Amino acid sequence: MRRLLSTILFSFFLLSVSSQCGIENKAFKEGEFLAYDLYYNWKFVWLKVGTASMSTVKSTYDGKEAYRTSLITRGNDKLDAFFVMRDTLLSYTDMQLAPIYHRKGALEGKRYYVDELWYSYPRNNCHVKMHAISSRGEHFWQEHEYKDCVYDMMSIFQRARNFSAEGLKEGDVIPMPITDASELKNSWLKYRGKETFKMDGTNDKFRCLVFSFIEHDDGQNVELIRFYVTDDLNHIPVRLDMFLSFGSAKAFLTGYDGVRNPITSKIK
Repeated sequence: MRRLLSTILFSFFLLSVSSQCGIENKAFKEGEFLAYDLYYNWKFVWLKVGTASMSTVKSTYDGKEAYRTSLITRGNDKLDAFFVMRDTLLSYTDMQLAPIYHRKGALEGKRYYVDELWYSYPRNNCHVKMHAISSRGEHFWQEHEYKDCVYDMMSIFQRARNFSAEGLKEGDVIPMPITDASELKNSWLKYRGKETFKMDGTNDKFRCLVFSFIEHDDGQNVELIRFYVTDDLNHIPVRLDMFLSFGSAKAFLTGYDGVRNPITSKIK
């Protein structure tokens, strides 16, 4: 799979400079909207604790066409009693999904912080300007330049939706270097095969591809999220299992609109 990823990146090398970090988008279009319910495991009981929504529109950034994608998560009163969660993520990519700008504003517990990233592509490298605002209101700036492409959680999510699973075997890995406003993460996707998923409260069933997002931290490989995405060209995440430092959470798709391709993964 390392060879496959290198081939994908090389195939875009001869396009515009930023497109060396892009990929042909076949998975989604402007106007797509996805909605989720969030659940948290509390003393062996799964409680609904909030909602999340993701929307993608066509926009402009610095006068050029771009995709603007936003992800909003909101905890309800049940979660607020234990842990306040109000996250808003915003991402701009070019039309080939190369990252341009990313912002995360997060209220988690009593801590509010902001991460910002600006991408540029000088000398066929990937340059990232980073800005972090701590919960104490302190501002931290740094800049790094990488020979390889790097991404944030939003842009890598849109990119990963365009990977083809043809030829993948269980256990195959795809390197996915991700950064926030503080450091570059050594991370990757691991393919876990196919499963059938039934949406809660409906009769809708989907054939899904299953991936784990894994990060190397403190000498250990830690699974952070397990994705179930539709086994069709849309690759819509219908279920996410999140392994948090303070417990386990899940997100289930409750609705979708404006998808690009026929949902051929739906089992009738």
